[in-house]
Formats: sequence, C-alpha cells, structure tokens
Amino acid sequence: MSAIRKTRLVVIGGGMAGTACVEEVIKAAPDKFDITVFGKEPHPNYNRILLSHVLTGEKSMEDIAAHGLDWYAKNGVTLRTGCNVTAIRRGSRAVMAGDEELCAYDKLIIATGAVPVMPRIPGMDKAGVFTFRDIADCERIRYGVGKGTKAVILGGGLLGLEAAYGCMRLGADSTVAHLMDRLMERQCDAASAAFLREDLERLGIRVLLGKEAVEISGGNRVEGIRFKDGSFIDAGAVIVSIGIRPNIELAASSGVYCERGVVVSDTMQTFDPAVYAVGECVQHRGETFGLVGPVFEQARVIANHLAGDSRLVFRSRPVSARLKVPGIDLYSAGDVGGPGGDTIEYIDRSARVYKKAVLRDGRVAGVVMYGDSAIGPRLYASLIDGEDVSHRRGALLFGDAGQAKAASSIEDMPGDAIVCGCNGVTKAMIVEAIEKKGLFTRSDVARETKASTSCGGCAGLVDRILEATLGSSFQGSSDAANLCGCTKYTRDDVLKNIREKRLTSVMAVMETLGWETVGCDTCRPALNYYVSMVWPLEAVDDATSRLVNERGHANIQKDGTFSVVPRMYGGVVSPEELKRIAECAVSHNVKLVKLTGGQRIDLIGVKKDELPAVWAELGMDSGFAYGKALRTVKTCVGSLHCRYGTQDSLNLGVEMEKRLTGLWMPAKVKMSASGCPRNCAESGIKDVGIVGVTGGFEIYAGGCGGIELKAGERLCTVKTAAEAMEIAGAFIQHYREDAHYGERTFKWVRRRGMCAIRKAVVEDAAYRAALCGRLDAALSAVRDPWKGKGKAAAALSPLTSPARGV
Repeated sequence: MSAIRKTRLVVIGGGMAGTACVEEVIKAAPDKFDITVFGKEPHPNYNRILLSHVLTGEKSMEDIAAHGLDWYAKNGVTLRTGCNVTAIRRGSRAVMAGDEELCAYDKLIIATGAVPVMPRIPGMDKAGVFTFRDIADCERIRYGVGKGTKAVILGGGLLGLEAAYGCMRLGADSTVAHLMDRLMERQCDAASAAFLREDLERLGIRVLLGKEAVEISGGNRVEGIRFKDGSFIDAGAVIVSIGIRPNIELAASSGVYCERGVVVSDTMQTFDPAVYAVGECVQHRGETFGLVGPVFEQARVIANHLAGDSRLVFRSRPVSARLKVPGIDLYSAGDVGGPGGDTIEYIDRSARVYKKAVLRDGRVAGVVMYGDSAIGPRLYASLIDGEDVSHRRGALLFGDAGQAKAASSIEDMPGDAIVCGCNGVTKAMIVEAIEKKGLFTRSDVARETKASTSCGGCAGLVDRILEATLGSSFQGSSDAANLCGCTKYTRDDVLKNIREKRLTSVMAVMETLGWETVGCDTCRPALNYYVSMVWPLEAVDDATSRLVNERGHANIQKDGTFSVVPRMYGGVVSPEELKRIAECAVSHNVKLVKLTGGQRIDLIGVKKDELPAVWAELGMDSGFAYGKALRTVKTCVGSLHCRYGTQDSLNLGVEMEKRLTGLWMPAKVKMSASGCPRNCAESGIKDVGIVGVTGGFEIYAGGCGGIELKAGERLCTVKTAAEAMEIAGAFIQHYREDAHYGERTFKWVRRRGMCAIRKAVVEDAAYRAALCGRLDAALSAVRDPWKGKGKAAAALSPLTSPARGV
C-alpha cells in the first residue's frame, strides 16, 4: 500500500511573515504538509524588529536569528536561501526559481513583504545612499558610516529614528529630516512629539521638520541634500526611511489580483483559492500593514484554513508601537488624534512624563505614553476589548487601585488580544502555555512563547497574566526567576544558603546546592560576588569566575592589548604622578594617552605581559576601570576655587572615592560631587551624585548617562559633608546587598522604588548605621590588586590566574 502523498505547500518569502506561517502550520497540522520555503536573503529568518541593535553592534545576526538550519531540518522543511522566485505558474501550480527550476505546489503562500519607498529625486543612485530594511542594509551602513560622517536620515518614523540613533552610536553626526511638522506623526500627538524631539536632540541627534528633499548633490558620492525650501545641508551618507510599499511585482506579473497590495479575503486567500498571502505585501479590506503585530494573526488564520479547521477569520485591529531608542520611553497604540475631542491627559514637564488616552463613546480609541509607559499595554488591552471605561476615568492613566482590580482587568482581557506585538503572542497563547507546560515565571513564558524577548515592553503585562492565571503560585520575575539556566535556585535562595551555611566560595555554593553543571558566564561571576558580599573577610575569590578584564585588571581592547587607568582621586593628580605617567607611557611605547570622561588618564595599548611593570612604574592605585566597582567620583573645584561654588565638592569627592575604592559591587558605579547647582560634575546622571547648595547638599541616586539616559532621583538633602558621606555609603551598601548581580543602580531604584530606599538609608537611622557597619567590614577586606598583599591579591593576580575563564 503506497504512502499518502502530503500536500505540497510552497512559501515565497523566508522572513518573519512566511516563517510565522510555517510555524503555525506545523503546530496546526504537523504531518499534513511537505513544506518548501524560498527566501531571497542568504540567511534563515531573523527578527527584523531588532535590526537597530545589529546596526549599533549590540547584537549579531546569530543573536536575532529566529531559527537555525537545524530547526528547518528537524521539522522537515526545505529551506532555499538566496533563491529568488521569478514567476508563479498558476495554471500548472508551480513556481519558478531564479535558476529556472520549477517547484510544484498544491497550496501557495505569498510573503514577499514590502520594499522601501524611494523619493524620485536626482542623486538617489549615488554612493552613500542607503535604505534600512534588512541585515544587508545594516552591513552596508556600518561599512559606509563611521566616526565623523555627516549622516542624514530622510524620514522621522519609527525606523528612521532607530537608524538615526544607530548612526550616532557608530560615531556619525546624525540629522533627521522629516517632511511632516512632527516626528512619528502616526504614533505621536504634538505634546509627545515635542518631548521626543527634545530628547533626541539631547542625545545628539539633530531634527529638522517640514523638510522635503529635492536633490542629493555630489559627484559619484553623496555630498549634501537640497530641500524644497531652498536650504542645503552637507551629508556624507543618506539613509532613506520615508515609508514602504507592498512588494506585489511577482504576484501581479503572475495574474494574482492586486491593487495597492495583494488583495486577500478574511481568510487571507487571494482570488485564486490555492494561493494565500500574508504580511506587508497584502491588502485586506483596503488596508495595508507596516507593523508586525497583524502579521502573526494573519499567519494563524492561514494555518487554521490549511489545516482544515476553517473557523478563523482575520480582522484588522489597532496596533501598538514602541520606539527602540535607549533612554526614550515611548509607547503608542490606536488613534492618538489631534487636539480636542474626548481625551484624558497628564503631563509633568519636569519629570518629562506625558500620558494621553483618546476616548470615543467612553471606550479607549488611542493611547500615547511618554516617559512612563508601564500602563500602556493594559490600556491597549482595553482598546482591543472595547470595554467601557467611563466609570474609571480618574484612574485610567495610573492603573487601578489594588491587586484584585488589576487581576480582574487581566481576566476580562480577551484571549485573542495581542500581548507581545513583536512576536504576535496573544493572551490565550500565554495562558495555554502556563497551564499546559507548568510555567511559573516570565523567563519560562519567554522561553516557550517568545513573549517579552524582543523590545521587552510587554514584560509587565506578561507578569500580570501569570499572576491572574497562577494566583498565589505566581513567582514575580524581578525577584524569583532562577539565577540562570544551570540551577533551579533563585538569587534569594542562593543568598539564604550562603548566609545560613556559611558558604565562602563558588565551588562550595555549587556543591552544597547541587549545581547541575560547572556553571556559566551568568552564574559563576554572580556567585563569586555574592559570597564576597556576604562574607567579605572569609570569602575565597575564584579567578576563573571573573571576566577577562577583572582577571587582567585592565580593559582588553579589540587588538588584544589593554588599557591601564590609574586612580586619580576626584580627578586630582600631582605633578609627580603626571611625570610618572608620561615616563611610563614613553618607556612602554603606549600608542594612545587619553583623558577619560571621568577625569582620569587612560594608557591604551599595553601588552598583557607588560601590565605588572607598568603598574610598578606608575606607583599609583588601580582605577578599577575594568570591574564592577566604583569607577570614578567626578568633581568640580567647588568653593575652594570657583566664584560660584557654595560647598567644598573637591575634598568631598576625593574623600568619597578614597573610602569606596576597590569595593566590588553588582555593577559599575559612577559618582560625582558638584559644588553648586550649576552641576559641572554632572551629578544628575550618576549612580550617586551630590550637589552643593546654600546650607547643605542635595543627594541624587539612580542616574545613568550611558546607553539608557536616566536622570537620578533626589534621595534627600543634608546639612554637612559627613552626613552626605554616611548616606551615600549606606545607599551603596544597600545596593550591594539587594541588587541582582549585573543590575545597575537606576534599574534597581526603578524596581525597588525610591520611597522604599529612602526609608532604609535616610529615615531609618538604626538600619542606616547597620548598613554603614557592614560597609566598613567589606572595605576592611579590600586590597589593591597591584599593590595589595594577602589572599585577595594572590587570588586576583593575573600572573597566577588560570588561562580558562568566563
């Protein structure tokens, strides 16, 4: 008896839409189809939402790949990468690939996506003009845009702004030129767009509005752009991001009916019943799609009909969007509208927070959140559900009071509501995974469904679904997630055992708790920190559990050499020390001597075997520029020398730095002391920043000036430098004991809340004293890695450390 022939399913397009269809078909009917996928790119499918991270170099192709080749093989899917389909022969039901090969089908899915809209102006063919749609575009931009390049991004939408940030991170001088009168006009109203423009310009991205390009000038290569209003700007690179249009050429040339897109019914079928279409190439009830949210729902509908169930239909719904530019929190969903109408708005200009809900007939029609978007996904759920929110207008922008109401709102959320727009994960999919696979934490849900693994904006909503589904069994993601995949123990479990069983080494923890492996680069450094934090005098440091920079006590550079940063307390250095630095740099042929952003001198290009000699000749303390420790305390000259100074910030900064130097922490820490509110030492964006004011000092905490820009929150005001020192020390020790390993202070403050931290380190004098006592105990065990003696110095010596490491 011959085997039953499987239905031949061919998918044209190996991107997110086409692969989503394949995934859903495999789930719905795992043995029914013989699947072949043609992808024009030379890679398997990857998450295009994360392209901006690839552009900046934060992620690689491997990091954003959805599936490896082994996944296709395991599921019996034939993947043809780098293979362009040139024709669809609907009469004989076959597609023609680029090499004239025919591939027969019984059912066909067109997932050809969209192509960038290119302005029809002179100069678009010049070298230095780029689009930003795929991995190849990222590679071209990274090659063509470098430090000092004047990069102009045409288009101020989501992708355009992410491209502008990426170019800025590459060292370019980034300018966004946008046709409309506000950025992201589809997602922002005037108020949120104004905040957005101001914050982009603070990041260093110039914004030009009302600009229509009419010519790209230059010879063979871009030299500038001329606009319709007669203005001109220099440009060494132009990135076009003014929109997309459905890629319908293949479908139209094959006789598939198209208008703006490939026209489909509610079941995603074209006018040919054997042919379906999905994603950015389709037109459904007159609408085309540019965001990923609807794509996954379309894929589920197609799979449902191909599997023979035939109950699902596609209904277009409002989509949500989140801008992926670090330091900018912008969330939008539905119709945010213009001025007027029935709106509920909240604005705090000082905190740079703006929230707005647009209502129609008492129901949410649109949401825009800037600066604090935590409630955004819940309002989006209300928008999708169509619930009447008239009775809670006053609390709408701030969440319902009480956990019971919060859980109730999640229970009322429809099952088909999209929770994770990046990956098309619905509430029902998450609930089903929780109940059928025994999930308890957000990391479990992320592993099984991909929810919260892309931009992370839905993480809070995933937690609330877990809480509503599990009740008292819910394990909050912030505190109760496993330390890593090597163990079932949480951070709190580990710390409890370290304290109660007096575990003083990484191996002792692993042996006592029955670690399932030898550990990884997540748990080993964390365990090494936790044992030293709990038992500072007894802990045995494990050099193999330290990262390469900490093992070498210097920052490794991309050419394999190291940079050496000696400590300059408060940015103060003596002539003798300067002389030794200069002589050492000459003696060891240091290729670059640079002033750092933290008021220190960096010797870059030191060979590893020369590090001990360099430190011996310098005769200065280690600056710990390589470790999770205090990096710098930046100061201004304060009242000692400055005519505006109100307090002695210089001596305060030096004293704080000397007190805390060499103390291991959950993550790097930067501090500062400014002598007056002019804040020349940038105290507002430090982990701990102190500002001298008339009659005392203001203490700020939880700031960050890196990838995520975060203003510190005011912790308290004190009268004396001694009080400032004490409270700053208590804050640092509270952070050391309570934060997760690798968690910066601004994330810890956001998680714990400044009110709770203030109560512990400011208001509760007894607890503050206990924190300071434990800080003193930890400081008594600190040794300089180059000059110290005893077990700490010996354990950390790069000359005796094993070659293996994390």
